[in-house]
Amino acid sequence: MSLLELKDATIRFGGLIAVNTVSFAVEEGDLFGLIGPNGAGKTTCFNLITGVYKPTSGKILFKGQEVGGLAPNKIAEKGIARTFQNIRLFSSLSVLDNVVVGGFLRHKTGLLSALGYMPSAIKETEELRQQAMHWLEVMDLTDVAHHQSGDLPYGKQRRLEIARAMATNPDLLLLDEPAAGMNPQESEDLRATVRRLRDEFGRTVLLIEHDMKFVMNLCEKIVVLDHGEEIAQGGPAEVRNNPQVIAAYLGEPV
Repeated sequence: MSLLELKDATIRFGGLIAVNTVSFAVEEGDLFGLIGPNGAGKTTCFNLITGVYKPTSGKILFKGQEVGGLAPNKIAEKGIARTFQNIRLFSSLSVLDNVVVGGFLRHKTGLLSALGYMPSAIKETEELRQQAMHWLEVMDLTDVAHHQSGDLPYGKQRRLEIARAMATNPDLLLLDEPAAGMNPQESEDLRATVRRLRDEFGRTVLLIEHDMKFVMNLCEKIVVLDHGEEIAQGGPAEVRNNPQVIAAYLGEPV
């Protein structure tokens, strides 16, 4: 059983078919890339997987269960976390508190206990802060833990989004253009960190990225979309040399 499977996933907005019968499977432990030119339907696929949109037809299975059309919070509770193409941090909160917010997805203490400062609530909140500091260390952000997140440089904001997603303890991590806006060294450092999330922490990663060097040096499986349809699937070398992929990126006929 695949961890994530799309079966003929389709979504229409009026007369526009944004994603058309897309099918692929992500196995546990994959470093999986979803690529394609601008407007190919990549982020729309992420929005289908995470419940932002409900598929018009087709199925989305996670751990063998249908999740297409569930609310985003329900999908997150099942073990899928994501970052966004446009960074969405709580800019007025500290870096640490942004990650603590992610951890509250697994919070067991009830509202009354929290408001009453019950020992169980205090203990769990402290555990969340310790876990948050752990992910900040992994993402090399401990030195800015108490800074306001909106004051961080762009590259560190990207890393903070990943730390917050990891705080939800996901089985599947979706990264939407994680290297966007980074310089070459930042991008290389992030590539190593994402691999570490899989190798050391056992997370499965599905990512969208326009930086082809980043994708080809990280992902072991790749699906290519163009105009909402899958045009290629395979390993980096196979995809890189596919005539349809070359044509899609260069705008030339096969």
